[in-house]
Formats: sequence, C-alpha cells, structure tokens
Amino acid sequence: MTLDADTIIDRRRLRRKLTFWRVLAVLVVILAVLGAGYALYGRTAGVAGSYIARVEITGLIRNDQDRTEALERLAKSSAKAVIVHIDSPGGTTAGSEQLHNALRAVAQAKPMAVVVDGLAASGGYIAAMAADHIVASQTSLVGSIGVLFQYPNFSGLMKTVGVEVEEIKSSPLKAAPNGFQPTSPEAREAIAGIVRDSYDWFKNMVSSRRHIEGDDLAKVSDGRVFTGRQGLENRLIDELGDEKTAIAWLASAKGIDAATPVRDWQLKSRFSDLSFLHMAVAVVLEAMGLKSWAQHFAVAGTLANLEKLNLDGLLALWHPPAVN
Repeated sequence: MTLDADTIIDRRRLRRKLTFWRVLAVLVVILAVLGAGYALYGRTAGVAGSYIARVEITGLIRNDQDRTEALERLAKSSAKAVIVHIDSPGGTTAGSEQLHNALRAVAQAKPMAVVVDGLAASGGYIAAMAADHIVASQTSLVGSIGVLFQYPNFSGLMKTVGVEVEEIKSSPLKAAPNGFQPTSPEAREAIAGIVRDSYDWFKNMVSSRRHIEGDDLAKVSDGRVFTGRQGLENRLIDELGDEKTAIAWLASAKGIDAATPVRDWQLKSRFSDLSFLHMAVAVVLEAMGLKSWAQHFAVAGTLANLEKLNLDGLLALWHPPAVN
C-alpha cells in the first residue's frame, strides 16, 4: 500500500513530536535525580548557629583535593569544635599525608577530637594523629605503623608461556621494578631506600604527635595493629569510648558546651561522587528506547566506580593476611 504525501508528512511530524517529548522526559528525570542527590548529599556544608561538626573518614585514603578544600572551609566555619570519625585501613602515603596536614590545619583553628569507629591503621592512623585527643572503642584496631611497596613479578609465568619483554631505557633503574623480569639487587635497594625513608617519616610523626620514644616507639612501630585497649596502654590513643566520650573531653578540656548539637560536615562536593546517577539515567533512557545514550551513561558510571579502586605509589595500608 502506497502512502500519499500528506500521510508521510503527518507521520514525520508525529515522530518529531515523540522525540521532543522523549527528550523532555529525560531532562525531567535527570533533574529529579539531581534533586534527590542534592537532598542526599547536601547535608552540612554550611550549617548556621552553634554546633560541633562531625567529619567521617572511611575506606581507602588517597589524594583528594575536594576533601582538602572542604576541610579548609570547615576551619573557617562557625563550628565550635570538630569530631572526626575514622574507619580506614589506610591508603597511599601521599594521600594520608595530605589528609593529615588538612586535619592539622583544622585542629589549629578549632578544638578537635578523633573517634576510631572500627579501624585506624597505617594511613588511617596518620590521619588520626592530626587530633590532640584520640578516642577508640576497646575492640577497635589502631596502629600498623609502617609502609609498603608491592609489585607483581610475572617473570616465571612469562618464561613458561614463552613470552619476553624487550626494553631500551636510559639507565638501569629506570622503570624498575617492572614485573616482567626479576628485580635486580640495585633496584631492590633503591626501593628499600624509599621504604626506609617513608618509614622514618611515619615513626617521627608518631614520636612527635604521641610523645613516644626509644624502646616504646620500637614496640609500637613494628607494623602490627593493636586493639583499643592495647593502644591505650601503649599511648597510641588517649581514651576508650565513643562520640559521647569525645564530647565530654571537648567540654572538660576545651570548654565546649556538652549540649552543643553535632552536625555532619560533608567532605565531598554534593555531586562529586554521584556515579549512581549515570546508572539511573541509563535505565530511564533504555526504557524510552534511547539505547545508545543509555550505553554511554552506563559505561561512564562503571568507569567512575573502577577509578576508585586504583591505588598508585607507596602505600600506608593494612589488611589481615589471607588464610591458606
């Protein structure tokens, strides 16, 4: 059956209208999801009145400029004091140093206490030492004072499958170790030097911030973790307890009214970590028949999540050993 010109024109108009309403619906959904994200993540960044700011440090620690800027705003805010909750196994040494310095700037501007919720190990303990008072529960884990440089060695596997990697480099220690050949004694010593230097930096921080020296310092800096009870005995923490304990210390030592309300202070930009938006929009787009757009948003969301797993450089990180 043939279609006359008027019918074809009408169908084209209808198709254009349908496309317009689809796009409009997508925009409405995106705005709605953004609004929900704003409501979810927009806690705090500028709370008015008298309050104690609550900051949370969780998961792996790495360089984060947004976090540093948020802490700079906190130092200039009207908060009367700060309580930092930490539950972290550590991360990169550079990221942990950045976080420690940012928290120290806050502590120099306002009374600050740290509460170890479950774990403050390695880089997490570096962050905790920024405060003048550390509180932990009896079964929290603290310490793991040390640094780590890990890399894979695939040379045995490559020899088995008959694969060789050839290279031309400016000097023997360039790009060493590379994982494709056994590590030379010179490269191993160079890496060991980096580890020793960073380890000395870590121990000096513990000695300075926690006033631990000599044999006592050697005892707590052998890489092990301690329970809160052991940490108190070894002066790695100041008190056993929780947030209420920290508030009581702020009241007795710093003159902060114990009845002052505690408000969350968001460290991240409201939309800096909303990778879930990509997936939500992707579902809506696919339901509306716009599959190419849906695939774009889904891939973007996946890449955003994978990026969080990437850790480069020297690590101040603790994890329990695998069971054989």
